[in-house]
Amino acid sequence: MNTLRQTRIKEYIEHKSVATIKELHALFPEVSLMTIHRDLDILEDIGAVVKFRGGARSVRYSSDPEFNVRMRENNMGKIQIARKALELIQPHTAIFLDASTTNLALAKILPDMHLNIITTGPSIALELCRLHNPVVTLCCGTINRKNLALSGQNTLEMLDKINIDMAFIGVSGCNLEAGFTCGTESDMLVKRKVIQKARRSVVMCGRDKLSCLMPYTFANFCDVDYVITDE
Repeated sequence: MNTLRQTRIKEYIEHKSVATIKELHALFPEVSLMTIHRDLDILEDIGAVVKFRGGARSVRYSSDPEFNVRMRENNMGKIQIARKALELIQPHTAIFLDASTTNLALAKILPDMHLNIITTGPSIALELCRLHNPVVTLCCGTINRKNLALSGQNTLEMLDKINIDMAFIGVSGCNLEAGFTCGTESDMLVKRKVIQKARRSVVMCGRDKLSCLMPYTFANFCDVDYVITDE
C-alpha cells in the first residue's frame, strides 16, 4: 500500500475538483490502471473522494453552478450554437429542449412555426409562450431549484409516452474519455432517456465545456447524431 501515492492522488483531485483515471495514471505511469482504481477505492472508503465511471471527484465538489450563474457564462457562444441548432429544426416536427441555458437561447430566437415542443425547463416553456403556433408541453416532475430542471420518475414515465423527432441537449462537460457528462444523476437519467427516444439527437457544447469532466456520463460520442459547439 503506497500512502504517499494516495495522498498525492487525493491532493490532485482536491485541486482539480474532478479528475479522470487517465489523468491520475499519468501522474504514476509506473503503476497499473488497476492500482489507481484500488487507490481510489481506498480513498473513497475513508471518505476522501467520490468515485464515478472514468474518474473521481472531490467530496467538496459542488456539481453544476446555479442557473443564474450559468446564464452569465459564454453568452455569445450560446447564441452561436443556438443559431446553428436552429438550422436543424423543421416545421411540423416534435422537438425536445432540455433545461440548459443554451436551449433557453434557442427558445429566444425560435421563429413562430408549427412545432410540438417538449421541455423539462419551466423557464424555456415560459419563453415559448411568446409564440402562437408551437404546441408546448412542459414535462411533469420534481424541480431542481439550483438548475431549474424537472426530473424524476414521473418525468421518465412521461417521456416514455412521447415520440421525439429531434432532441436538443445541453452538457456540463465533454471529455474524450468519459463522453458527455452532467452534474446530477437525475439529469443524467432524463438526458439518457431522451437520447434513446429521439430519432435524432443534438448535443450542444460550448467551448467552456470542452475537456471539462462532470460526475455522470449520459452519452458517448457514438450515441448522438450531431455535436454543435462555438469553437
